[in-house]
Amino acid sequence: MFQPKMDSRIYLLDEDDRHTVPDGPAVVGPGGEREDIPPAVFRVIQHVLEAMRAGRAVKVSPLRPELPIDEAADAIGMRRDDFRAYVAEGAIPFRSTQYVDWVRLADVIEWDNRRYAEQEAAMDELLGGEPTDDDDQS
Repeated sequence: MFQPKMDSRIYLLDEDDRHTVPDGPAVVGPGGEREDIPPAVFRVIQHVLEAMRAGRAVKVSPLRPELPIDEAADAIGMRRDDFRAYVAEGAIPFRSTQYVDWVRLADVIEWDNRRYAEQEAAMDELLGGEPTDDDDQS
């Protein structure tokens, strides 16, 4: 049975992702007006539709490309102190001004995706992921 993904995600389009393609995806309004959209935006809309069809609410919030560390922690749903510890150990590059430490959103997303993938791989391994040669007893 199909299960929609209910995770929160941050979508950030790089320059190449912002372009539409001929005969590519589009949003069509009730009056038939067509708005071409980049393929990456179509994937975002699919995620929103999956969540809403499953009865979930959706929050869309624009974020700046560079954020104070605490805002970046909030954006990925991590405790601020935990995120600051990762930044302090060098997991995410940052720059400091007189009052604020800043991180690039693209760096935060890349790090968070990598961390999530590593957690998923560890869980798969714990729960008996792919069978190994030792498991094959045919």
